[in-house]
Amino acid sequence: MIMHEPTAFAALRGTLLRDAPLARHTTWRVGGNADLLYAPADRDDFAQFLQGLPASMPVTALGLGSNVLVRDGGIRGAIVLMHDPGAALAVADGLIYADAGVASPKLARFAALHGCAAAEFLAGIPGTVGGALAMNAGCYGGETWRHVARVETLQRNGTFVIRVPADYTVAYRSVQNRDGTPLDAPFTAAWFRFPQGEVAAGRAQIKSLLAQRIATQPLSLPNAGSVFRNPQGDYAARLIESCGLKGHAIGGARVSERHANFIVNPERRARAADIEHLMLHVQSTVHARTGVLLEPEVRVLGESA
Repeated sequence: MIMHEPTAFAALRGTLLRDAPLARHTTWRVGGNADLLYAPADRDDFAQFLQGLPASMPVTALGLGSNVLVRDGGIRGAIVLMHDPGAALAVADGLIYADAGVASPKLARFAALHGCAAAEFLAGIPGTVGGALAMNAGCYGGETWRHVARVETLQRNGTFVIRVPADYTVAYRSVQNRDGTPLDAPFTAAWFRFPQGEVAAGRAQIKSLLAQRIATQPLSLPNAGSVFRNPQGDYAARLIESCGLKGHAIGGARVSERHANFIVNPERRARAADIEHLMLHVQSTVHARTGVLLEPEVRVLGESA
């Protein structure tokens, strides 16, 4: 353990590991080790953990491990595992409350069961509420921040702060502080305002969207979701397929034959470097042949081996 652990971390109730492998915590099943890996027992335990870290140590929040590529050299600093199957969902004052560790599909089902409409798209997002907030996740015509009433964040000093959408600059698959700087405090909860709907209609819509997702995406193989953002007026998958890149492989990584905007790790032998090189090859090929420079939707984290 690091030199600060005996005193600063003595009262922690979660699970703390050093030099811990991250591949098991990412949906691509790749990536090196984290210097520190912490799974908090609850929000107060998370706050205590942050207070005990050296001020210079970087902290990265990780939800279900989708939409990220952890490089083979791992991530320096501390990784906090945010997904919590027991995280809270509630209805209060006409809003839906969700802890950041709630899986997005679980929020979609909860909202539908409470007569809310327009939350169904969340069933197609393979991540947590915190991750959806951090990237303005969306699919099937829906986006997370269209429905955010307010959020809770955790400052490095262990203080919880309530913020509103006006405190952020929100765009397509992008969320920054209002001044354009990167987010500097993890989301710990959110309150959502959804329009009124019908329970039966909501449940039917979720069932339909999930069936569509199963039919069109390579969900049986390790993947991280859509790799590239859709360019204005077009689709990344269409451009990639038009360049004949379906099935193209580098090392153990391959462009999915089912959906061209997915890269899969079919035999679980890919290295993060294979996936990153394949991303760059797809990007450069599409740019050379169509003039469109695809922007990654996946966040690339850590250091090369």
